[in-house]
Amino acid sequence: MAERRHRAPGGRAAGKGRAAGRPGAPDFDPDFGDQPLTEARQDIVIGRWQGVRDLLRATGADWPRRTHRLRILSHAAAGSSAVETWRAAEPGSPDAAVLRAATEVVRVFNHAIAAGRGVGIDQARLDGAVMTCLDAADASPADPMPWVSLLTVARLYEGGIRQGELRRWWDEMRRRDPYNMEGHVQLLRYFSARWHGTHGRMYDFARDAAGAAPPGSSLSVLVQIARVEEFRHVAEAARGRRPVRDFGQHWHHELAVTEVRRTFERWIGGRAAGPVVPEEVGELNYLTHAACYAGLDGEARALFALLGSRAARVPWSYTGDAAEQFTAFRAARLDE
Repeated sequence: MAERRHRAPGGRAAGKGRAAGRPGAPDFDPDFGDQPLTEARQDIVIGRWQGVRDLLRATGADWPRRTHRLRILSHAAAGSSAVETWRAAEPGSPDAAVLRAATEVVRVFNHAIAAGRGVGIDQARLDGAVMTCLDAADASPADPMPWVSLLTVARLYEGGIRQGELRRWWDEMRRRDPYNMEGHVQLLRYFSARWHGTHGRMYDFARDAAGAAPPGSSLSVLVQIARVEEFRHVAEAARGRRPVRDFGQHWHHELAVTEVRRTFERWIGGRAAGPVVPEEVGELNYLTHAACYAGLDGEARALFALLGSRAARVPWSYTGDAAEQFTAFRAARLDE
C-alpha cells in the first residue's frame, strides 16, 4: 500500500541545506516534551508512585493536560504494580482510582493484542474493567477520564455495547469536558469499520464533531484522523494481496484536500498565539501528515515550523518509516 505520488521526497541529506535554525532529528518523545510527566513516568516504571501523585495533584482540572498525562502514565503503569501499591497506601485518593481504571483498560487491551485479532476476551474481565472505571467515576465525579476509559474499553466487547449505554458514557464524558480530544478519538474508533461501525459512520461522527467545535479547537483534526483510520483498515485488509483499486487518491482527492484546508483554517487559524503544548503535539502530527500527503506545501511548512522536531510515530508509521518520512517532508518544506 505504498503511496507513490506523494511519498516522502528523497535525495537530500538531512544535515544539508540551511544550517541556521534547522530543527534536529525527529524527537519521538512519548511525553511530547512534558518533562514533569517524563519524571513521573520513569518513577512509576520502577515502582514509585509518590511522584505520580504529586504530578496529578499539580495538574488539577486542566482536563486536556490531565487526560494526556493519565493516558501516558496508564501505559507505563500497566507493566508494574505501582498503581495498586498507591491505591493500597491511599485508598481514598481519587487520582489513584482514576489512574487504576485507565491502567486496567490498557492491560485488557494488551491482553487482546497478545491473543490476536478476532480472539474473544473473557466477558468477566471486560466487565471488571468497566466496574473499575465506574468506581473511579464515583471517586472523582468531575473528572472526564473514567468516561474516556469506558469509551476505550467499549471497543473490546464482541458486537459492541448497547447503544443506550454507549450514549450514556459519551454524554457523561462531554458533560465534564465537551471538547475532550481523547474521548472523541475513542468514539471515532468505536464507529470505524475496524471495530463496530463503517467508514461512513466514522466520517459522519468526525465531521459533525469537528463542525461543532469552536475555532482554535484541535477537534477539527478528527476528520484527518478518520482518514488515517480508513487507510489503516484498507491497508491491513489488502496485506498480501493487490492494493485496492484507485485507493492511491485517498490522501489527495478534492474532498480530502478541502478538508485539510478547512481543518488548518479552523484550528491553526483560530489557535491562540503561543508555543505548542505537549497535549497538542500528537494531533498536530496528524494534520502535518495530511497536509504533506495532500500536497499543501504552505500549510505543511507552517505546521512543521510549529512542531520543530516533535514527532509522533502515528500516523507517519502507517505510510512508511516514520523518521524518514518526517525528516524528508520537513526538509523539503522548510528549504522552499
